[in-house]
Amino acid sequence: MSPDVFTGAMPALMTPCTPDRQPDFDALVRKGQQMIEAGMSAVVYCGSMGDWPLLTDEQRMEGVERLIGAGLPVVVGTGAVNTQSAVAHAAHAQKVGAAGLMVIPRVLSRGSSVTAQRNHFKAILSAASDIPAVIYNSPYYGFATRADLFFALRAEHSNLVGFKEFGGKDDLRYAAENITSRDDQVTLMVGVDTAVYHGIVNCGATGAITGIGNVLPKEVLLLTALSKKAATGNAEARQRAQELTEAIHVLSSFDEGPDLVLYYKHLLALNGEDEYRLHFNETDALTDAQRHYCEQQYSLFRAWFADWSRQGGVIAACM
Repeated sequence: MSPDVFTGAMPALMTPCTPDRQPDFDALVRKGQQMIEAGMSAVVYCGSMGDWPLLTDEQRMEGVERLIGAGLPVVVGTGAVNTQSAVAHAAHAQKVGAAGLMVIPRVLSRGSSVTAQRNHFKAILSAASDIPAVIYNSPYYGFATRADLFFALRAEHSNLVGFKEFGGKDDLRYAAENITSRDDQVTLMVGVDTAVYHGIVNCGATGAITGIGNVLPKEVLLLTALSKKAATGNAEARQRAQELTEAIHVLSSFDEGPDLVLYYKHLLALNGEDEYRLHFNETDALTDAQRHYCEQQYSLFRAWFADWSRQGGVIAACM
């Protein structure tokens, strides 16, 4: 099965709220359309950015259906405490025509058990055998899929085509050395915004699933394009990709913490997208200090990018 869907940059969509703190699916679809029009290769829903633990199964499935019904390529997250729920999301994704599946480990119950996780993954992959899938590796889920388990699963499930690594630079290096370099039909996706350059240039990743890309799609697409050109040995692209990585680092680093959705929704609100001002829990909010720091860094980056991007050369060629 082809891993082609897992290439390029794809935003992990957040779930906007109505004034009564219910999912605003009309706004979700608008955002998905904006992202594809900007040049993203697909959209992801519901990973951690989509607040899957705060939505009902029915709400999650409705969001998936609405996005696919709008003609968007959608990669669906299977996060769940109960394997039965994860299987239901996988089966639903296949039924309604999802482009891909992001297989999230079992959490809380027996989360550290390799046997339990193997059975969890197998059940999900079996329920959506016609959809290309990647395993979502993240320290936040408390389980690291290693090469032996990955290839044991792949031997039985041809729809397992890749790995999404959120764990950072060392984990991306592990995946590249021990998984994706072993089989050139297996793809690697960068799963954390701070590691786009490292993942593409040093680990052979084919793309990135991004949080900050919801806010700055043009800039993230440029970083991805520069990194891909740098991976061919282009010295100018390497320099420019490193400069952009350093400049966007603080905004990207919000992706690494527990308040990532709070930060990125606030930045979208600054962009005038009022449907992202609220959260499902009323007490979920940035502190005044966090908000001020976020705004300062956002203003700084935008001023820097406006100046830096005028230099032409490989920057212009990749924009």
